[in-house]
Amino acid sequence: MQSASLLRLLQLASPSLPIGAYTYSQGLESAIEKGDVHNENSARAWISEALNIIADFEAPILWRLLKAFAERDVAAVSYWTECFIAARDTAEFRAETIQMGYSLGKLVTDLQVADDSLNAILANQSEMPLPTAFACAAEALGVPHEAALLGMLFSLVENQVLVCVKSVPLGQVSGQSLLLSLHSVIEEASVRAQQLNDDELSNWAPGLSLLSMQHETQYSRIYRS
Repeated sequence: MQSASLLRLLQLASPSLPIGAYTYSQGLESAIEKGDVHNENSARAWISEALNIIADFEAPILWRLLKAFAERDVAAVSYWTECFIAARDTAEFRAETIQMGYSLGKLVTDLQVADDSLNAILANQSEMPLPTAFACAAEALGVPHEAALLGMLFSLVENQVLVCVKSVPLGQVSGQSLLLSLHSVIEEASVRAQQLNDDELSNWAPGLSLLSMQHETQYSRIYRS
């Protein structure tokens, strides 16, 4: 991987990217509230299981979107975008991906890093989830597909770890230990995402969906999901 591509990936996957990722916990705050996540071990188990869910649906769709943007395939981008939005089964999960997708898509436009064909594909989407915007940004920045997939997975895991550090709470050293221990799980999720066929994709996670719905009325909360 060339130095320029690596630097662009680091920027794209950075928690300082102004898309609001730090305001969401993706159901984790509800799990902490209920006591399901209460220490480093339970946090590792939760995040590992969340990665398995992502590896079965969100990551494979990102992989397909990366290919579609590289080929400038408008129909494929629209199809996988619509599939992903339709699969967000709670109001919070849907609002989360649309808000971050919009913010990242606008950032791509404002930074003027995409060519006319990529900008046209973005403009063609009535709603834009995060995987679509991320795939477009990766293509615009010339980030290799496998690296982009790993970067997206790492950023999702890093955000979950930060939620645990702040809300369980875990210490900073414990948080870094947790993040380091999840590297192999991230790699496994990336490999699985690239191998699944279309008819093998699944976002079946009823427990997570219930936690998300319960979070909508949770009495005290910091995060938006």
